[in-house]
Amino acid sequence: MPLIPQEPQIHERAQGASATPATGRTAPNPRPVPGPRPVPGPRSATTPRPGRPGPGPARPAPPAQRSHNSAGQPQASGATTPAVPQIQLIPAPAGGALDAAEEAVDLLLDSGRAPGDILVLTTGEQHPWATHELSFGEAAYWAQHDAREDVFFADGGAVARAQSRPVVVVAVNGGGDDAVAQVLPLAKERAAALLVVCGDSERINTVLGAGV
Repeated sequence: MPLIPQEPQIHERAQGASATPATGRTAPNPRPVPGPRPVPGPRSATTPRPGRPGPGPARPAPPAQRSHNSAGQPQASGATTPAVPQIQLIPAPAGGALDAAEEAVDLLLDSGRAPGDILVLTTGEQHPWATHELSFGEAAYWAQHDAREDVFFADGGAVARAQSRPVVVVAVNGGGDDAVAQVLPLAKERAAALLVVCGDSERINTVLGAGV
């Protein structure tokens, strides 16, 4: 009987393999505070998030960076053990970690990721979107999390309440070592396919383990 070509496997990773390191980044312009919320509805990958400017000129392709799972080996097909997410480290100072995380989200959306696939956590200052949405009450804020229609931003302290998503992006933008050590392992558990961590490389490696 004729042979059927085997369909190639597609591995999860962010487009361009990485985001541009934020070291040496100039201070960004203050993010505008979002105005009154429009009627909620699905957002396409090209719709700017609250607190972010609209799409500008195409960014140059970022340099290659490391990407692997915590064991340093690919997962075997049909394995009975829980899947281990890929880990991508984007070096950035604490003051630029949030911007690096937003750029990583933009790359993920550009690569075809659905907005509802992405959860963004911060270890320090809350993302402006989360601050704005929390002003309407926690019930309305977490209802958007449960709807899974858009990128969701949350403080690292709320990671235990967050549900698993295919991609989790962590901005190590502050907080003590204890806070970072608490957030990163839980973020890794919430990431079904990919964990992107933006911040100081040495600090992140210490928490997640050598070889990240």
